Amino acid sequence: MTSDIALGQMAPDFTLPRDGGALVTLSTLRPKPVVLFAYGADGTPSCTNQVMDFNALLPEFAALGVVVLGLSKDSVAKHDKFIAKMGINMPLLSAKDTQMMESWGAFGEKLFFGKLVQGVLRSTFLIDGAGKIAHIWKVDKVKGHAAEVLAHLKG
Repeated sequence: MTSDIALGQMAPDFTLPRDGGALVTLSTLRPKPVVLFAYGADGTPSCTNQVMDFNALLPEFAALGVVVLGLSKDSVAKHDKFIAKMGINMPLLSAKDTQMMESWGAFGEKLFFGKLVQGVLRSTFLIDGAGKIAHIWKVDKVKGHAAEVLAHLKG
């Protein structure tokens, strides 16, 4: 499925469960800017690196007033275990049915070890304080990505 999300448009609202079982509704986070990053799965090497890179920079994002949210199709229970094991300090959202990720262009066909499969398309979205899409990253390399997002925010 292809996303219709474009720069400058209002971010499609969603309500998803997060670690611990609470719900997060995107529109209720306004007027804070939000960084929403989609990753494959808790505990896999590249995804763990991606989550931990954002986690390490959380104080700097917070100093800018930015909320950082991780997003995968993992269950809340799996997020809870991952957070406890790794000492993660940011909300991890669960989009188990993948509909929300598909609508955002973060789930669809991709090559995986030479085979075409359905899966998470590693993506990061910056939603400004008015709720508009301010930047979209399609992530090829995890290393340095969180720092790149932070540098963009710092201008």
